Amino acid sequence: MRTRFLVGAILALSLVAAACSSSTDDTTTTAVPDTTAAPAANEMADIVDTAIADGRFTTLVAALQAADLVDTLKGEGPFTVFAPTDDAFAALPDGTVDGLLADIPALTDVLTYHVVSGKVLAADVVGLDSATTLQGSDVTIRVEGDSVFINDSQVIITDIETSNGVIHVIDAVLIPAG
Repeated sequence: MRTRFLVGAILALSLVAAACSSSTDDTTTTAVPDTTAAPAANEMADIVDTAIADGRFTTLVAALQAADLVDTLKGEGPFTVFAPTDDAFAALPDGTVDGLLADIPALTDVLTYHVVSGKVLAADVVGLDSATTLQGSDVTIRVEGDSVFINDSQVIITDIETSNGVIHVIDAVLIPAG
């Protein structure tokens, strides 16, 4: 115990002595402005990369790949995507996802029914009663208290900003009529 105290005291005195010593070092430090670009990690990702990074949209991303819509949603946009989670896809009747993956035109209709041209934030959505999707049909929008519904699907997370639009997370897959 006494040895630890002596070592600690000697160390502390050494630091004090070093700090108080006079030095004739006349070195001047000049700050150099940082002219490098911001790292890619700080840049906002597009809709597809945001969905991939989130981890709750693996089925949606796989469907976008199968329907060859990835490049579209990585494009300039802006787009608003009402994105169903993996749980929303799992809640569909058995065989529905496999059936859609086997019928690319039907899959494309379903996926583009989740996308609206333009950037529609939550504050804008509550002022609308419908919106035209890229599929060509309208989705109905209704507000009940603090909840917003797209058709019968509840918006559970709003305004996930991306470089080419916005994502609103929904709790059910939207299926166009017909």
